[in-house]
Formats: sequence, C-alpha cells, structure tokens
Amino acid sequence: QVQLVESGGGLVEAGGSLRLSCAASGRTFSTYPMGWFRQAPGKERDFVAGIITSGRSTYYADSVKGRFTISRDNAKNTAYLQMNSLKPEDTAVYYCAARIARGWGPDPHDYDYWGQGTQVTVSS
Repeated sequence: QVQLVESGGGLVEAGGSLRLSCAASGRTFSTYPMGWFRQAPGKERDFVAGIITSGRSTYYADSVKGRFTISRDNAKNTAYLQMNSLKPEDTAVYYCAARIARGWGPDPHDYDYWGQGTQVTVSS
C-alpha cells in the first residue's frame, strides 16, 4: 500500500503559477503510474494529468495542455504538477493518485490510492 500527501495549493491571481507536490510513502513509489485529478464544487472528479512509472510519457487533459506539467522524481518518492497561466476555472481541490495497473488512464476509478487533496483557488 502507498500513502499520498499533497501540498503546494493556495490562492493565486489569474495568470500566476503554483507547483503541487505529492509525497508518497509505503511501497515502492516507482512502480506506480501517477495521476493528478481535480474536483470543483458540485462537479465530478476530472483527470488533469498522468505520468507513467519511468516518467518518460505524460498525458494531459485538453483544458490544461500547454499550461500544466506533470513530473516525478522516483528517488524522492514525489510527483509534481507545475501549473502556469492559471485561470479562475482551474479553481478546485487537486488530488494525486496512484494506480497498481501498468500504463495510465483518465478514469479515476482505475486509481487505487488517493491523497487527501489540496485546494487551489485562482482569483480573477
């Protein structure tokens, strides 16, 4: 089992940047594909970005492509989400998640472990 803890959320003005971190403990972090998801009030949890175990391949939702960058440092057991050019519609609770299965996927039901979430608020 793996435990995930997100950090780095906060309040930022539109056009600003934030870097989220997801620290993992427990079983070997490098064996898990990772994903970032977000959930706004009254909405479903949506896929934001995914990264395979090696970090060589990454995937993004169309709404964040070109603005967000997912990465991982397996030596530090940490995944990151660099968010640039933030917009008010990016406001949500952001979650990192790990999946046991290989590869990646945008369906949150395919992820097995979740962090507690970190709030990101973008003011206009």
